[in-house]
Amino acid sequence: MPVSSAGIWYFRRQQCANEMNSLAVCAGMELEMNNNSNLFGTYVYPEQQFVRGAGVRLFDSEGHDFLDFSSGIAVNSLGHAHPHLVEALETQAQNLWHTSNLFAVPGREKLAGRLCDNSFADKVFFTNSGAEALECSIKTARHFHHATGNPERINILTFEGAFHGRTLATIAAGGKQQYLDGFGPKSQGFIQLPYGDKDIVETLIDENTAAILIEPIMGEGGIRQHSSEYLQKLRQLCDDNGLVLIYDEVQTGMARTGKLFAYQWSGVEPDIMALAKGMGGGFPMGACLAREEIAASMTPGTHGSTFAGNPLAMAVGNAVLDIMLEEGFLKHVNRVSGRFQQYLGEYLETYPHLFEEIRGEGLLLGLKCKVPNSEVVTALRSAAVLSAPAGDNIVRLMPPLIITEDELAQAHLRMTKAFDFLSEKQTT
Repeated sequence: MPVSSAGIWYFRRQQCANEMNSLAVCAGMELEMNNNSNLFGTYVYPEQQFVRGAGVRLFDSEGHDFLDFSSGIAVNSLGHAHPHLVEALETQAQNLWHTSNLFAVPGREKLAGRLCDNSFADKVFFTNSGAEALECSIKTARHFHHATGNPERINILTFEGAFHGRTLATIAAGGKQQYLDGFGPKSQGFIQLPYGDKDIVETLIDENTAAILIEPIMGEGGIRQHSSEYLQKLRQLCDDNGLVLIYDEVQTGMARTGKLFAYQWSGVEPDIMALAKGMGGGFPMGACLAREEIAASMTPGTHGSTFAGNPLAMAVGNAVLDIMLEEGFLKHVNRVSGRFQQYLGEYLETYPHLFEEIRGEGLLLGLKCKVPNSEVVTALRSAAVLSAPAGDNIVRLMPPLIITEDELAQAHLRMTKAFDFLSEKQTT
């Protein structure tokens, strides 16, 4: 395989790091390369650009192909340019794009009904993103208590290391200081619990507590999975204290873990659930799902959105569910996941100096690294496999759910080359 532009970029980074002993300086060089852009400087982009996608592959402007195991951060659930999604989008685009929520939208009731039929929920509010889905979840939980005579109940218990979005409310819910700095006072009503402390939660519940917000599996926080027993404990605490249980399934939902929703592995149902990412297969959309009694107070004027639930999003969302609800789809995800985890187990045995643990479920998997995860991500990119970093020094591996075992075997060969290179680097 010819050296890809990703490979050139990797070695350029490594040369910079070796000469200056500082990836921070390299990051500065990347920023300098982009300093003539009219875009906000909130992202650091490499020189490489992808111009086409097909299935599990991305192609850059030089024609090199990459196996996409980042899936746009768990968004491209059915790969790139899936024919059924393309057809649904093109057909809808030729008829109607936007009317706003002043009018009924084709496909909206259908999609809401399918989500409810396949989950705990009775009601759906569509959004444009995961952060908006979380905002709606938070507002719905608080408004429920307001409507039932407990307006003082606004506090939401969350967990350290979680990620819920980048709005003012959702960065407060996540609690990470890096995301809070510089944006004024932290939004009130969010109390972070230490991850793994199973007993502290009940000591923090009081008359001002409205809800508990949790990711069944932390994505950005390092593919850390909460046990079924712990989720059951939270469910019981909510029932005993009149609290609302909110699941953030923005990353874990829509078949990513081998069930349509990750909570279905435990059988512990929430009262509210936020979805996005894989829901549109690459088209921006999200949803807040809720039980009828929890959503009952969300009457006209309490919440809204101009673009959410638009005809294009509804067409694509229904097309995604057409595929995911097909018989055998989830079995395929779990079968490929089993094979992938075998490969990951081989990496642990072959490269014990690089990796120490496998995490995750379905095709939301992670390797805990002994070397900086950034080195693993860049080495994989040099071997034409795209991955994503996460907290706790994890490399996330999230291929499209349609990946075949043959494509997985190709990725295995490329990943082995990347890890061989890192091993040699460790010994020199």
